Amino acid sequence: MTGSDSGIGKATAVALAAAGMDVGITYLDDAEREGAEGTAAEVRAHGRTAVVRRLDVTRFDEVQPAIDAMAEELGGLDVFVNNAGTGDNAPLLEMTFDQWRHTVAADLDGAFLGIQAAARRMVAAGNGGRIIGITSVHEHQPRVGSSAYDAAKHGLGGLLKTIALELGQHGITANAVAPGEIATPMTGMEDQDPHEVHRPGVPLGRPGAASEIAAVVAFLASPAASYVTGASWVVDGGMLQMGPQAGSHLTADDWREG
Repeated sequence: MTGSDSGIGKATAVALAAAGMDVGITYLDDAEREGAEGTAAEVRAHGRTAVVRRLDVTRFDEVQPAIDAMAEELGGLDVFVNNAGTGDNAPLLEMTFDQWRHTVAADLDGAFLGIQAAARRMVAAGNGGRIIGITSVHEHQPRVGSSAYDAAKHGLGGLLKTIALELGQHGITANAVAPGEIATPMTGMEDQDPHEVHRPGVPLGRPGAASEIAAVVAFLASPAASYVTGASWVVDGGMLQMGPQAGSHLTADDWREG
């Protein structure tokens, strides 16, 4: 799986190992290598094999070779989880094209290449497979100041639905998992217990834990999800259901600032 040195990626890698899978782990750069090795150690603690490889998904010519190399070392590829991603936040009128391209390249272009490489191997092997993309609640609803991120996540959700149609004949399922606010390094809450953070706008009243996303990914990767495809599993504590409720209860224009 891509982007598995910390946060949702790390929790998912460990959950898949606990479910009996060997795991390929990727990290972006040297600053994240230690985290990736930590993930690998946890995978191995479950008695599974872990392969660690550096992969920047925006270096497009490196994506397929990296996935092929890990698959060969692991002895096959049955489940592919696309988790690598980023987000450049700026209002539309201020966003540079470089910011736009950076986000779309990582969150959509790189995802396409990784998913395509994995799908080709699955089809060639003839044993079916699972493709799972980590999108976001912003696959479904936009956020002020996140035009590039929203566009990329909408696009990834659409890609997964399309390949669910195309690859079903090969016994391959394709689904999205769409997290809300999760306590990870990306949200600046790496070391916080989400149960101790109050979020009045979320029905469950708190952010989520990375393990709560990992549990849904592990289900979708399991035999129990054999008839689930083309779906987007929102895991957000009920946040998206607050649309009209939040709208009618806003008392200031602060939301316009993101």
